[in-house]
Amino acid sequence: MTETALTSWILTNGMAGFETQALGICEALGLTPQIKRVKPGKPWSLLAPWGPAAPDPAIQAPWPDVLIASGRQSIPYARMIARKSAGRTFVVILQDPKINPAKFDFVWAPKHDQLSGENVMTTLVSPHRLTQEKLAAEATRIAPEIAHLPHPRVAVLLGGTNKVYEFSEEAATRVAAQLAGLIDHFGAGLMVTPSRRTGEKQTAIIAEKLAGKSAVIWDGTDPNPYFAYLGSADAIVVTCDSVNMVGEATFTGKPVYVIELEGGSSKFRRFLSAIYKNGAARPFVGQLESWRYTPLDATQEIAKRVRESLSQHRARLKKG
Repeated sequence: MTETALTSWILTNGMAGFETQALGICEALGLTPQIKRVKPGKPWSLLAPWGPAAPDPAIQAPWPDVLIASGRQSIPYARMIARKSAGRTFVVILQDPKINPAKFDFVWAPKHDQLSGENVMTTLVSPHRLTQEKLAAEATRIAPEIAHLPHPRVAVLLGGTNKVYEFSEEAATRVAAQLAGLIDHFGAGLMVTPSRRTGEKQTAIIAEKLAGKSAVIWDGTDPNPYFAYLGSADAIVVTCDSVNMVGEATFTGKPVYVIELEGGSSKFRRFLSAIYKNGAARPFVGQLESWRYTPLDATQEIAKRVRESLSQHRARLKKG
């Protein structure tokens, strides 16, 4: 049976970050997965990842050949499927499962999680759905819309407040001034895409500061031009609150500047320090420079290891 003929599921709690990583791996493997989203209520949600899986009519046999699960709420289901399939389902876990990784066939975690094990792979950045072909196609698609912007063109990827970082109005005012400085002092054209976490007031502060300047700001109505901006950029400015966004920016091979927000955690600091040491990114201080580095592409690295491990798994099944 070829990889393309294998059945596969992606199992998460529905968070976009988890699904994006899993879809990236599936696409790199040539799999067409079914998307399964689980949202167990109490007490099951409180017991995850250690407790049993909550009853869910969408999670039942026939079990897939390959399961890619991510997030704490998915772990009880992954354990259940491994058991009920009698080990025939090849179970891949993305992110630290918070239980013994040896319970699964393959586990990937970012290096800053400091997870180890015989079946554990770690990489500096996370898997994603980007390809150079996709970036080029998206850049071509929006070329007429940004034709008026001068070079260097800078993609500005704005996250926002989360559990460990805060994007305050004061921070937005500071960032807005720095972004305006890129236009005024370096002749840059800006392509800005806020997210839901950026905040209405913070987005308004930045939009007001950039009004009348060589900048376009996504207004949230049409599909997000995130990929198109990455493909069109000469450099990228990204907030530090999303490992995924920073990692995707470094896939481009273009200079990446990281806006450091208030707050943080030891895990985020390990990640950012490693990115800076790698040479792929630098802290954003309102300047533009030019440098080169090897693009970071964990997706293909992880897919290669999964493919090898899956092949060994299926060979063992054939031997009985």
